[in-house]
Amino acid sequence: MRIIIICSVSSCMNTSTRREGSRQRVVASQKSIEGVNGKRWALLAALCMGSLFVGAGTLELTPTLVPSSDAWLTLTASRVPRLMTIILTGVGLALCGTILQQIVRNRFVEPGTAGGLDGAKLGILIALTMLPSVGKLGQMLFALCFCFASSLVYVAVIRRIRFSNTTLVPVIGLMYGSVLSAIAEFYAYQNNILQSMQGWLLGDFSKVVQGQYELIYFVLPVVALVYLYAHRFTVLGMGEEMATSLGLGYAATVTIGLLLVAITVSISVITVGAIYFVGLVVPNLVTLKYGDNLRQTLPVVAWGGATLLLACDIVGRLLIFPFEVPIGLTAGGVGGVVFLALILRGAAR
Repeated sequence: MRIIIICSVSSCMNTSTRREGSRQRVVASQKSIEGVNGKRWALLAALCMGSLFVGAGTLELTPTLVPSSDAWLTLTASRVPRLMTIILTGVGLALCGTILQQIVRNRFVEPGTAGGLDGAKLGILIALTMLPSVGKLGQMLFALCFCFASSLVYVAVIRRIRFSNTTLVPVIGLMYGSVLSAIAEFYAYQNNILQSMQGWLLGDFSKVVQGQYELIYFVLPVVALVYLYAHRFTVLGMGEEMATSLGLGYAATVTIGLLLVAITVSISVITVGAIYFVGLVVPNLVTLKYGDNLRQTLPVVAWGGATLLLACDIVGRLLIFPFEVPIGLTAGGVGGVVFLALILRGAAR
């Protein structure tokens, strides 16, 4: 009897210790996130100011305050729309990567490595050739449908195949995206728009001006919905069996997540073109530091996506000033290096 009582007390103490340790880790993570808020916002504000005043046309602060001046026109018609597009695109793509990683349960997945971006490009091409009069909204709907369908196919394939090596999951996605990209290029070649396709589908913020970027504001309700479903996406990352046992509608949540990803990707491709690896780099770096509780980490992920694209955009404007390097090249270069580093880090483990 004494032995049973001692074992029971020891078990209760161990359980209490584990719970206390878990609670302390959560509290420490919250304090860590809250402790850098000031520095984080200061960095974002500095990058925003740099984005407004760095460019081929030099802007000074005083003339921009005069509504009838050329500087004011440049600021309101070009620089501010560009800044808003950069921020919302970075936030949206970073959150897309987080959602896909929770659905697939693999840290190397994002729209560029899951076929979503290539599916959206194919949808835009079909809209341009079959219904050229539909406008940007119609093209976005085509891109949304193709991105959603291609993402569903990718998730279905990954769920049916059991991989012993996690790095094979993005490799399958890259192969799948290459097939979709080849189909898109062949379709463009058949319709004599291959050269123009390669130009306007490369991520580039230089073409963003007033009247041509407003679709990007549809990302805002998507961000709100992602935060609203944060707990469900966190549970989704535990696997289908665990999520179902906790009362989560697994198929419905996956569908909602893929639909939010498709909306964001289609809007970003229509507005600025394809930008790769943002949704891979930012969520991984945030997870390494702050963990997997999406309700806590989503604001940091959003901040990281905006900061990364702002920094890459400013670097692209300064590299060959007064010309600029497209954001698709700078962000892709940075993201590719980090992607390789994450794979090597996973292999070392």
